[in-house]
Order: sequence, then C-alpha cells, then structure tokens
Amino acid sequence: MKPACNVATLIERYFTERLIRQRNVSANTIASYRDTFRLLFMFAQVQLRKSPSALTLADLDAPFIGAFLTDIEVKRGASVKTRNLRLTAIRSFFRFVSFEEPAHSALIQRVLAIPSKRYDKRQVHFLTRPEIEAVLAAPDRTTWLGRRDHTLLLVAAQTGLRLSELTGLNRDAVHLGSGAHVRCVGKGQKERTTPLTTLARSALQAWLKEPLRKGATALFPNVHGARLSADSVQSLLGKHVRVAHKSCPSLKAKSVSPHVLSHSAAMELLQAGVDCSVIALWLGHESVETTQTYLHAHLALKEAALAKLKPYERGKRTRFQPNDRLLAFLEAL
Repeated sequence: MKPACNVATLIERYFTERLIRQRNVSANTIASYRDTFRLLFMFAQVQLRKSPSALTLADLDAPFIGAFLTDIEVKRGASVKTRNLRLTAIRSFFRFVSFEEPAHSALIQRVLAIPSKRYDKRQVHFLTRPEIEAVLAAPDRTTWLGRRDHTLLLVAAQTGLRLSELTGLNRDAVHLGSGAHVRCVGKGQKERTTPLTTLARSALQAWLKEPLRKGATALFPNVHGARLSADSVQSLLGKHVRVAHKSCPSLKAKSVSPHVLSHSAAMELLQAGVDCSVIALWLGHESVETTQTYLHAHLALKEAALAKLKPYERGKRTRFQPNDRLLAFLEAL
C-alpha cells in the first residue's frame, strides 16, 4: 500500500523551490498560481470536509480536479479561458510531484491527461483614432489627477504596454533624450524598450516636472505616493470613457479596458503599414502568431486585399453538356 502523501508539504516545496528558486518566475505568475490553489483547497474543504493542511495526494485525483474545474465554470461563472488557466497551474504542480512522488505516477498521469477546453476565439476589440482622442481629452488637466490620468492614458495608447507593465513603470524608466523611450520588464521577465512619439515625449517631460508625491518612485503614483493598482487604472479609465461618451457616442457600444488600449496601439501600427514581426517585438509577444490576431480584426486590410482581386466576369449561362453517351441518355430522360 502506498504511504499517504501530504499535499501541504508538496505545495510549500513547489512554490519555494520549483517556482521561486529554480524557475525564478514573476510575481504575477506566483499570484496567479497561488489563487488557483487557494480556490482548489477551499473547494476541497467544502466537498471533502477536510482542512487544506490535512489533504493527501490521493484526495486530488482526476475526478476531483475535474469537479473543481466544472465548479469554477458553473458556480463561479469563470470563462473557459480562466478554467484552462487554472488547469495550467494544476498541471505544473503535478509535473513537479511526478519527480517528488513517483510512487503515485498513475494518479499523476490521469490528472495530467485532463484536456484543456476549446473556446471561441473572438476578434480583438480596439478603439478608432477619434475614440482614442476623445478618451485622451476627457481628463481635466487643470488638476494634478487629471494631468496624471491624461499622461498615463496617452502612454498606454501609444506604447501598447500591458497593465502590469504600465503600473510597474518607475520614473527612471523614462528616457527623454535622443531616441526617447520607456523601458519595462514584461512577460517572462524580458526587458524591452518602446519608443515614444513627440506628443508622448512632451507629455512625459511636463509630467516629470510635477512635484513628487511623498518621494514616489512610480511614474504614475496615487495621491499617497504609492503605486497605482490594476483596479485603480481600470476605474480611472472607465470614468474618463464615460465623459468621452458625450463627444464620441460610438464609445457607448464598446467595453474599454486597459487591454483594449494595448490592442488599439497595435492596430494603429498595423494601419500605418508596420510589419507584424515588428509589432510583436513592440508589444513583447513571444510569437508572431499572437500578433496575427490583429490582422483578423482589421477589416480595412481585408477590403484592400479584396479590391486587388479581378472581379468575376458575367458570362452567359449555359446548360450542362454531358460528355458521355450514357450520361447524355440519362440527361435526356
């Protein structure tokens, strides 16, 4: 009989040794995986009536993991994409366990065999140039908060930085000399530099002259000098989009998030004729295939391609003529 294997010990080693020490993953990955196992253990507490510290590996078999994934979809209303993200974290843990506890290989392989779900890949949403300009004009630039919000939104719309990259920017990450750019650390802890337009450069130049809030190092701090949270950025963006509705009614039909601003930056580059491989480098995409999604969403490019096709010539309709005696006989019946 296999000895019971305590999950708590394995989880601690997985986070401290595998993720932090060996793989040196980002804080965002740690937070995402932590949330997955927190939800899993809360589910186990209700279903198995066991405290998380008392769970054994045998408790986390494939049927139980499957039930957990179904629960977060049905009861918590999570999307298929989120469900697959939770499964990725669980698979990563069980791959670690396969080396730590080979005696449980049968259970581990059954969990690893749980497939990801397919889902509809919708076209990316983005803002047009008039919509971007309406959002940028919304903040009241006579106030400190308005100037901060305007500069933040302008940098987001022009650079295409992810939300975590935007909030993680420090004042010393901005270079305004020759070849003005911002430097950030993106996914996979890859550092990249993104050039700035003349307008963004001027806005940042003015913003960096603003008095520091309690010695803040963040480029876009809150009123207390601390770094803005993701929720704060989403909130301020929503506020300014609602103001922009008055001058740009088309925004009412769109759900605008910081991610949509990133998509909008990519679409602006695509409309300017920039190659997808360059856009992938600009946005920090691992693969050019990720950037190809913008091509699917760009109707004007498809229309331009269609215009290059030679139209079909209208010919006179002719009756089908069989070329075989037997077929001719059957056609004549």
